[in-house]
Amino acid sequence: MSDFIPHPLLVSPHLMTIVPTFIPRARMPHHLPGAEKAVIEVASGSSVLTYVHLQPNHKERPTLLIVHGLEGSSESSQVMGLARKAMSQDMNVVRMNMRNCGGTLHLSNTLYNGGMSADVISVTRHIQKTFDLKDIFLAGFSLGGNIILKAAGELGDDALGLFAGVCAISPSIDLHASVESLGKGINKIYELHFLRGLTAKIRQKSILFPDKFDAEKLRLVKTIKDFDDIFTAPDGGYGDADNYYSEASSIRFIEKIRVPTLIIASKDDPIVPFESFLSDKLKTPFVTLLAPEWGGHSGFVGARSEATGRDLSDKFWAEHRVVAFCLCKNPEGA
Repeated sequence: MSDFIPHPLLVSPHLMTIVPTFIPRARMPHHLPGAEKAVIEVASGSSVLTYVHLQPNHKERPTLLIVHGLEGSSESSQVMGLARKAMSQDMNVVRMNMRNCGGTLHLSNTLYNGGMSADVISVTRHIQKTFDLKDIFLAGFSLGGNIILKAAGELGDDALGLFAGVCAISPSIDLHASVESLGKGINKIYELHFLRGLTAKIRQKSILFPDKFDAEKLRLVKTIKDFDDIFTAPDGGYGDADNYYSEASSIRFIEKIRVPTLIIASKDDPIVPFESFLSDKLKTPFVTLLAPEWGGHSGFVGARSEATGRDLSDKFWAEHRVVAFCLCKNPEGA
């Protein structure tokens, strides 16, 4: 069950998916407080860039680490909108770029993929130790949602003390199903959009690391699965795309999660088939599923503004629900 009422002009899966990326959070503070840049090594030859926003009393405040989706970055509108809401509730915020994202192609000799849960775990441990933070919540959009759910499931009981909770918005928990969906009908628009960014990265990586990446192979790429077969899967050690989708999908790990977890997924998501969320693997006391009839893919612009404490309200319902979930699970920090 959910209390989400969609904006009447956006009761369409595609409008709700596309339009919100252009809607400013006009009633939220426009700028985040100053951030400390942290370049964190996550593997030999690979580092990621994060932006750490700390409250004056940061050691006593809960922290929200946010991970973007496919071909996004720490500057994505959803990441920034959620970050502002969390900061307005006196939470610390960490905006994490996946490998190669946010202008960091030179920081990694690999690509990123949907199974890189170890990167999130490494970043969490680093910021926990470096800034002496407690109660670190994870939030992820789409592919980022898959990654954080996978991280929590892989750790199982070991996540206790590292993750205070996990919040995933429109997570692609079954990568095979999501990629299949991208290849159907009007969804090709999204596939072409993602391919434009992915192929551009390969061209740049082939210049930075000519021994590892061959831009000539791009002529064989017509779909996301082609790209994953030729580039993503071999680079990540998965072999081929089918094995990558199987091994990296968080649906394999969700039933092992042992920290409070919120999943927000709309039934009309054009990219992530809702059937994925009907799996018995999600029927665990640690997982709360909010499944509105409408919402598109990571859209969730409501018909009314959401008021949350001192927060300057706006209509981005899912972002408000994430912050409310974290504060509910962290009553001392509320």
